[in-house]
Amino acid sequence: MSKQTLIRVIVTLVVAAGVGGYSFLTKDKSYNNSNSTVSNKAEHPTPTLDAPAKTLAKIRTERENPKARFWLETEGEVIKLLKDDTKGSPHQKFLLRLAPDITLLVAHNTALASRVPVEKGDQVKIRARYEWNNRGGVLHWTHHDPKGKQDGGWIYAGGKYYK
Repeated sequence: MSKQTLIRVIVTLVVAAGVGGYSFLTKDKSYNNSNSTVSNKAEHPTPTLDAPAKTLAKIRTERENPKARFWLETEGEVIKLLKDDTKGSPHQKFLLRLAPDITLLVAHNTALASRVPVEKGDQVKIRARYEWNNRGGVLHWTHHDPKGKQDGGWIYAGGKYYK
């Protein structure tokens, strides 16, 4: 290996280390790949949901559309805890009642986000992707985007975000 090639390799490594270090030091600490839970209420206050009535109307309109897929923010009551799905990526599952006529399955990926300590009767707020299914719909992507391409989702329960 020539001296010039060796210098290029060293410079490349130094630049890569600098960029990686800067990225590590400046990234949002609420997102990481180690099942992070954001718990600082002062930094992360209770979410305010925009137009909950519009969200419910959209779900009612789209629940007959097998191609329905959209992001939403909503809130509801946990009405039933279900057995975790352990096939493939593990998912915590529970049913969330948003309105008397709207109950959705929440599928929360516990490989990418901390398990949410919910019980029947708990109120939660959620940002997720709605997808049609033959039982009314499922909410998933309740976690950060591990590739960092989009905001991703979250579940707010007990004064903490789980993302």
